[in-house]
Amino acid sequence: MICIGIEGTAEKTGVGIVDSEGRILSSVGKALIPESGGIHPREAAEHHAATIVPLIEEALSESKLHLNEIDLVAFSKGPGLGPALRTVATASRSLSLMLKIPIVGVNHCIGHVEIGKLTTGAIDPVTLYVSGGNTQIIAFDSGRYRLFGETLDIAIGNCLDQFSRSVGLGHPGGPKVEELAKKSSTYIKLPYTVKGMDLSFSGLLTAAIRKYESGEAIEDVCYSLQETAFAMLVEVTERAIAHTKKVEVLLCGGVAANTRLREMLSIMSEEHYADFYMPPIKYCGDNGAMIAWMGQLMHKNGLVTDIEDTGIIQKYRTDQVDVPWMKSSERILELPSDILEKGAEANILPGQWMDKEAVIKKRVPKGYRIEDIDNYLRKKRSKGEAKLLGEAKRCGVKTPIIYDIVKDESAIVMEKILGTPVKNIFEGSKTSNNFKFKDLCEKIGENIAKLHNCKIIHGDLTSSNMMVKDEQLIFIDFGLGMISDLIEDKGVDLLVFKKAISAIHHTISKECIESVLHGYRYANDYESVVSKMVEIEGRVRYTDKILK
Repeated sequence: MICIGIEGTAEKTGVGIVDSEGRILSSVGKALIPESGGIHPREAAEHHAATIVPLIEEALSESKLHLNEIDLVAFSKGPGLGPALRTVATASRSLSLMLKIPIVGVNHCIGHVEIGKLTTGAIDPVTLYVSGGNTQIIAFDSGRYRLFGETLDIAIGNCLDQFSRSVGLGHPGGPKVEELAKKSSTYIKLPYTVKGMDLSFSGLLTAAIRKYESGEAIEDVCYSLQETAFAMLVEVTERAIAHTKKVEVLLCGGVAANTRLREMLSIMSEEHYADFYMPPIKYCGDNGAMIAWMGQLMHKNGLVTDIEDTGIIQKYRTDQVDVPWMKSSERILELPSDILEKGAEANILPGQWMDKEAVIKKRVPKGYRIEDIDNYLRKKRSKGEAKLLGEAKRCGVKTPIIYDIVKDESAIVMEKILGTPVKNIFEGSKTSNNFKFKDLCEKIGENIAKLHNCKIIHGDLTSSNMMVKDEQLIFIDFGLGMISDLIEDKGVDLLVFKKAISAIHHTISKECIESVLHGYRYANDYESVVSKMVEIEGRVRYTDKILK
């Protein structure tokens, strides 16, 4: 079985040919590089229309195949720019009808994950997918790839592109920012915005542009922008590893070509006892081979598309697609015996306080972050967490007792809670008919309302950061928390929990979220916060790069 894949979600047209054994027979492409400004969807569509046929001919020549030897057509169904997607879909339908062969529309994002696995040997990784239009932290669980984190506004590639255009460097921005960043080691403080396993780049972009406009050297701004953005990306990836206990990390997408990002992710993986993988550069960015290989996987599993159902899905979510060819690895993360738990920002160590058994939460230095960022975050989060643990108690939310704070080591010595993580309780709820978990979810909502009424934003609401002891709910890990009465911050806080539950406890997520919101009805700003959560969730994830 020979499959030809046609890619065209944004500015690059790609054609690849892959056989059923996963041998890449050819992969060719041509990118649209505008003279000024960003990529306009109509211009991208015109570029695809002009290049698809020549690229098909080039791919056939490279593979030493004839057109009549092709058995299957695959095309990028989404997500992407509407006009570009429609052009590719039309060309693929024409090819399918002309050759009288099956056709399948594939998810572009999953194509990146699968070509990464094919070319590296990774089996069941946590994937950081970074490109012009997407920023996602992806991991497989129970039949689908789940989104454990993503950008809440613009993608990292779009952030770099917009910065580059705004300061006169042109398009594409990533390579230009990387080149200038290598010429500096002077860090300028910029906003660092991580919300659970999600992150935001819009404030960082605006601040970086303003720093340049205020007279800061372009090399210093590029260095600072890159170090801040990439540290955020690596941190949320590490948080996903800690949550899923997976032992592999895969980097893919066009921004994966950045040598600094590869270095940072490799260091983090080593520090977290995980294996790091990255496909060859030619398969990191958009390419036809990944579409062809996805076509093979879908065809093998009976997922061929009827010609009538080959419409595009411009906002095609990664977690909408069944992936029957995947199985979870039996390997799980193994930690040294002296570490009880390892989170994204801290190690939990056994300890003693007076005659009491305790735990030590130590924010260890991160080798992937420069000292300016690392020292700031470790001190800020340790101090902030200690404060919020006490504030939460005064608001009626049970938290561990703090015994001591070791400022020089960014460590907190606290009560050891001999309870059950909520994550374990949820994993034991095999069906959504278990009313006990609904009662627990409602109690979670009530406690979140208490925090929000006291202007406390937890910042990392996941089932791993809550415990149950003697039927009491205990909140832990306020490291990403803050004091805020903004509706936006409260809405994001709720959304962080909803997405965390949906990713890893999806069989009970709908009922749980309904119960959480029922418990949250005691919040002072209940209706406004819930409406804001829905609004934030509906914001566009795939950013059309149109701005001139």
